[in-house]
Amino acid sequence: MINIRFIVRLIGRLMLIESACFLVCVVISLIYHEYDSRAFLLSAVITACTGALMAYSIKAPDKVLSKKDGYFTVTFIWLIFSLFGCLPFFLGGSIPSFVDAFFETISGFTTTGASILSDVEALPHASLFWRSMTQWLGGLGIAVLFLAILPSLGIEGRDLYVAEMTGPTHNKMATTFKSSARRLWLFYLACTLIEMVLLVVGGMSFFDAVCHAFATMGTGGFSTKQDGIAFWDSSYIQYVTIIFMLVSATNFNLYYIALKGEFGKFFQDEEFRWYMIIVFVTTLFTATGLYVSGWSNVGTCFRDALFQVTTTITSTGFTSTNYLLWPTLLGLIIFILMFVGACAGSTSGGMKIIRVLLLFKNSVAEMKRNIHPNAVINVKYNNKSVHPTIMNSVMGFSILYILVFGIGSIVMAFFTEDIATACSSVLSSMSNIGPGFGSIGPMSNFSHLNDFAKIFLAFLMLIGRLEIFTVLVLFTKAFWKK
Repeated sequence: MINIRFIVRLIGRLMLIESACFLVCVVISLIYHEYDSRAFLLSAVITACTGALMAYSIKAPDKVLSKKDGYFTVTFIWLIFSLFGCLPFFLGGSIPSFVDAFFETISGFTTTGASILSDVEALPHASLFWRSMTQWLGGLGIAVLFLAILPSLGIEGRDLYVAEMTGPTHNKMATTFKSSARRLWLFYLACTLIEMVLLVVGGMSFFDAVCHAFATMGTGGFSTKQDGIAFWDSSYIQYVTIIFMLVSATNFNLYYIALKGEFGKFFQDEEFRWYMIIVFVTTLFTATGLYVSGWSNVGTCFRDALFQVTTTITSTGFTSTNYLLWPTLLGLIIFILMFVGACAGSTSGGMKIIRVLLLFKNSVAEMKRNIHPNAVINVKYNNKSVHPTIMNSVMGFSILYILVFGIGSIVMAFFTEDIATACSSVLSSMSNIGPGFGSIGPMSNFSHLNDFAKIFLAFLMLIGRLEIFTVLVLFTKAFWKK
């Protein structure tokens, strides 16, 4: 059975961390002399009291987390963090609708970047900061943060770590999951600080640089400006953002290997190589298409193409241009990249390149088996045979991903005026990208959707961020059996 008492205590302790983040926002609000300091202070008190009640009033001597506990805990961490995280927006009046406030918050924590705000710059600085911080906290994972800073969990947090980290391979980083989580967060923090400094050098204010560094490393895409990165009209800022989007969407296991001195293995990884190939090839094709269509000069076409390809495949969702004005074929490429995603074990969304690669290899192997039925033909990744269990998991995930996308698109067709909006809203939510096509394009938002559609898309954001199985397994009978 689920260890409910211990899970409640864990989530309660995490809520204390969230309340501390609210206090940081209180300080920011006081610095800028804005009206939302009371909302953040009240939210901090409510969250802290609830968290303390959960963490310290319940006795739970058993500290062993099973795989079931991990799935249950991670799912409810995101839900509860989003429910309490939306309080400052709602109580402060910056987002008066509770459903809209919840949508904006869960979009942040799941690093989706889908917004209901029509005037982002009207928000107070503390609200903008909290909005970006949700993406930074959700990027590498709230559960992984928990393992990093609360050593009492120790190696018993293995299944919590496994349930949170993305992709089919995420268990080869270190001897203990606690040490792995700490190394991940130190690297994550270091990259955030470096990007922040580079953005300040490029002309951003310190506040904007912090918020955009948070959103970039979390591959979230929330901006402090309504026009996004395009507001600065700076090739330097765009290229810095591109570099760190690529960094944050690379498998963090590879950084761990590189930091140990094994730099060669970094570039020997098949997924990373294909990640770079896809970005390079699609950028060249897109830039050529833009130039031929008369979009702009060569330099601008290449920069716009590279930025849009990168922000899409990494599922960041920043906007630098309106790709809905591009030729239809180039729009189709962007749509396909929304499915693919970047690397497993990173902060990006989507199916992940490793899954697409293994599916392709398995299809080729199956054709060879049909020609040579007696031959033993294995699927190989990084020159090693892939265990059938992993292949079954990859195929199961892919089928379920497409199935959820299809059913979700049918549901959203009832609440939207065109098929482009229906399909892309589902895909952008599942892949945690944000902008889509139709009425939710890069220069639009999700505010026109009704409350049911927003709640439905919020659910898709959650199952996409936690890679479908983690959430949907909770709805099976087998999960709740002893």
